[in-house]
Amino acid sequence: MDHRWITLSNTTIGTFMALLDSSIVLISLPTIGRELPGAGPSELLWTVLSYNLVTATLLLSFGRLSDTHGRVRLYNLGFAVFTIGSGLAGFSQTGPELLAARVVQGVGAGFLSSNAAAILTDAFPRSERGRALGMNQVAALTGSMMGLVLGGILTTHYGWRSIFFVNLPIGTFGTIWAYRSLKESGTHEAPQPIDWAGNVAFAIGLTASLVGITLGPLDGWTAPAVLALLVAGPLFLVGFVLVERIVPHPMFDLALFRIRTFVAGNLAALLAALARGAFTFVMVFYFQSILGHSAETAGLLLLPLAASFAITGPISGALSDWTGALYLGTLGLAVSSLGFLLLFLEPSYTAYGPVALAMVLLGVGQGMFAAPNRAEVMSSVPPIRRGVAAGTGMTFLNAGNLGSLAIGFTCLAGVIPRADLGTIFTGVGATAAVDASAFVYALHLLFAVALALTVLAALVNVGRGTNAPARGGGSPKAYRTRPPRLRRWPAGPAQAPAPPAEPGAGGPGA
Repeated sequence: MDHRWITLSNTTIGTFMALLDSSIVLISLPTIGRELPGAGPSELLWTVLSYNLVTATLLLSFGRLSDTHGRVRLYNLGFAVFTIGSGLAGFSQTGPELLAARVVQGVGAGFLSSNAAAILTDAFPRSERGRALGMNQVAALTGSMMGLVLGGILTTHYGWRSIFFVNLPIGTFGTIWAYRSLKESGTHEAPQPIDWAGNVAFAIGLTASLVGITLGPLDGWTAPAVLALLVAGPLFLVGFVLVERIVPHPMFDLALFRIRTFVAGNLAALLAALARGAFTFVMVFYFQSILGHSAETAGLLLLPLAASFAITGPISGALSDWTGALYLGTLGLAVSSLGFLLLFLEPSYTAYGPVALAMVLLGVGQGMFAAPNRAEVMSSVPPIRRGVAAGTGMTFLNAGNLGSLAIGFTCLAGVIPRADLGTIFTGVGATAAVDASAFVYALHLLFAVALALTVLAALVNVGRGTNAPARGGGSPKAYRTRPPRLRRWPAGPAQAPAPPAEPGAGGPGA
């Protein structure tokens, strides 16, 4: 079997599992709260947040390490750590034990997510890269969407521990397969000292910012702890940028932000994630608490979103090898905007047909945007920066999803007492008293915000310019605009060495 397709198969499984576990716990929280000692609302909330926060804060650091220590090596380690964390979670006897296991899972997921796209970019020539990265990106977002569906089914029929135990055979097989089959094929830098100052500043800054915007709706935006987090987070992120400008071996080369495609693609992806991230959460709660469906049924009702995305993504990824992400991605975001518009105009959400149609539009639109955008962003950077570029993209995606959750909380807080939001999030306690009309009003507000964010993402995507492969011929031509050569900041060498030409490309970063 061609090594390229072995690489695609393994990284697709790893990415799917990492993103699946970012959401699979959500729908199982009520059962965990009832059955696991010491799993109160606070522990349950952090069982979800800890995984996503750990993954988001480590992605950039792990991506940088992979550029110097080998992407396949760190990816393999991630598969093993994720599988061990899954076993620990399944065997947890108390809430704190489950929380600690989720942190271990998050570390493994960080290794998987930060390296999969870079490994694929190394393995595939440009003429096939869009299809490969498209399938991987589809696996990532489909895993996130399918987590609620699979979580509801597994918890209903096999208990909450099954949502973690299901990872063990897949993870064990994937780990062994990765160690035996994956090979390093990319360009790496010589090992360098770890940028501890940059790593610490970035981790604290991103964690404080994400925790602050997530807990703001629950504890109140004026709560002292929330205010402290919202002030400290941005300050540490500013400090991170200053540190990266002066340290001899920065964890992140800021010159990447001079690449137009890299900046526009990641910003559009962030805005799209902010728009869609809270959708599944609020709709699962609406299906269960307002319409009275079971957790399993609520998950199954979201299938049109996941199915339409899974079908459209690989097709758009293959098309992007010829068209790039400018037109295809912008059209996709326009289709997603139409889906949010239909949701905003829907009066009550009691009729499933219009809601399902809107979900199909959201899935198709995101599938048209996500895969081409990922492929073009990864192709815009020189080979020696692909690890940190992949980590940056996944950091934007995770930060967008957590930020969207905060937007959803904020909209709910406008109609539901703030003290009840933690109960609503975890699903523990009675929610039947929630006024249906008030909840529908919150949904309308959320979808209005999502519509505005998606339109803004489309405008940002247009700003990427025409850095797309030209049409025609047996393989895509080089980009018409090459990204600037990357340079070190004052304490390092004047500029990075020119990367070697790639198969099917016109030169560095082509």
